[in-house]
Order: sequence, then structure tokens, then C-alpha cells
Amino acid sequence: MTATATSPHVLMPGTYPEWDMAPMQAAYTLHRLWEAPDRQAFIAAHAPDIRAIATRGELGANAELIAALPKLELIACYGVGTDGIDLAACRARGIRVSNTPDVLNGDVADLAVGLTLALQRRIAAGDQFVRSGAWAQGGMPLTTRVFGQRIGIAGFGRIGGTIARRLSGFDVELGYFSRTARTDSPHRHFASLTAMADWCDVLIVILPGGEATRGIVNADVLRALGPKGWLVNVSRGTTVDEGALLQALETRGIAGAALDVFLNEPRIDPRFAALGNVVLHPHHGSGTEQTRRAMGELVRRNLEAHFAGQPLVTPVA
Repeated sequence: MTATATSPHVLMPGTYPEWDMAPMQAAYTLHRLWEAPDRQAFIAAHAPDIRAIATRGELGANAELIAALPKLELIACYGVGTDGIDLAACRARGIRVSNTPDVLNGDVADLAVGLTLALQRRIAAGDQFVRSGAWAQGGMPLTTRVFGQRIGIAGFGRIGGTIARRLSGFDVELGYFSRTARTDSPHRHFASLTAMADWCDVLIVILPGGEATRGIVNADVLRALGPKGWLVNVSRGTTVDEGALLQALETRGIAGAALDVFLNEPRIDPRFAALGNVVLHPHHGSGTEQTRRAMGELVRRNLEAHFAGQPLVTPVA
């Protein structure tokens, strides 16, 4: 298939991997916004033709961009999170939205478990301990074991449930925080995040982003987690009050944190780099080749379905 003069016009705020760009370039007339020296002029010039946006979760599509595209019919998101897309603006105009759920559940769950192990067993510090030659001068300080602990999962959707299944083999006691209890889960339900933080040794955050969860892990939750408690965040940087977290880490109000997400990514607060009780990761929960290929394929399938007049494969309600 090769793009023609009648191929649907698709705006891309940011690039996809080349294995996705090639088939998309063949099927659609792509407008590469990230390459434009003047973004507003670029959008104005192409707005009359653009029928879809193929975006990424962290780039989204705000109300201003949506309003500038009078022929917009679909926003296809490469990622599961849609908090960067103005869904209210889409509803008002009948614009369809799709994302890429399920295909990344396993990767994010794997990383949540990996970060928990790396944080408590100090795996990155152990690597540096060997590389630096410090091992020859004596043994590494003792760490914290994972098995036998209480682990609370904040958010118990598809990914939260997958994290629980991964951790069930670690001989830990599991609890979860959600609005309603899951009848299909044997684990302890908490209707209060503060209460779960007080109960658990490790708090893993996998809540969706958006205003409803902004700063939900606040100073009160961190105080409840306490000086022997650990935080792992694989959700969105907005779900944690970052100022309160930094203060808790600097004063040892909590034992430590492993973070895949931050505010102001990728230019994160430099205070994190000075801390010895953190593991930092570059928002790479779905960052395996297998999953990224599956995500790109799902974006293309949604675009194809839309332009063929068929139901979306993975619509966002």
C-alpha cells in the first residue's frame, strides 16, 4: 500500500519507531509536527485536511490542538494513558479516541516487580559496589528482603491485577486500593489509600493519571507509609505530590522510592539525583521491543478500522 493524494491526512505530534513509521507513511499522508519550526503555522496550513491525530501518551492532544482541527475525527493514542488528551473536547465534537490497552500490562507489571527488587535489594548500588572496587575493601551493607512483606497496590485495574499475579509467587501479603472491592480478588481491599499505606511495607502506584488522582499520594499518605516504608511509582508523575515525596526522601520520612515517572519529564527535579535511597528509571514501563511493536500495530489497526467505517478495536469510552 502506498499513500496517494486521497490518503487520509494524519497529524503526528511526535515520532513512532521506524517499524511503525514506514507502514503509516505508506498508508497515510503524515504531517510531522515535531519537525515543524513554527508549530502554529504548520497546524494552520494543514488543518483543513487533517482527519486524525496519531499521538503518544505523554504528548496527548489538548483542547487548543483539537479546536484548531475542524475536520478531526479520531485521536489514536500510542499508550494506555489518555490523561493528556482532552476527552471532554472530544466528546463535545464526537471525536473518537483509541488507546493501546492490555498489550503493555505484562511489561509494566514486570518493571514494577523489578523496581521493587532493585530498590529493596539495592541492585544498582551493588553493581556500583563491584565496579568501583569497593568490594575488595569489605562487604556491602545489608539490604531489605522482599518476601514476607506486605505490599499494597494503589489501582487495581488490568495492570494492577497483573502486578498482583506476578507478586503472588514472592510469598508476600497483598492488598489493594480501589473505589470498589473486586469480587474476583482474594487480596485485602482498602477504600482508603492512607489506611493501606499504614498497613503495607511497599506501596506500588499504578493509578491512572488525570485530575481525579493528582497528588493522591500526598504528605499524609507518605507519613502513613513511614520511615520503614517504600514507594514504587509506575503510573504517572502527577499521582504523587513530588514536593512531599522529595521531603520525605531527604528526611528519611520513608525508606526509599523507585520511580519510573516524574513531573516535568524528562527534565526532572535535580534533587532526585542527589539521593541515595532512590532508584530512577526513564518512564520506560512498556519499553520492550515486543510490546512497542504490539502498541504500534494496535494504533494502526484503530486507524484502519476508523477510515474503513468500522468499530474501533480499542475505543476509549
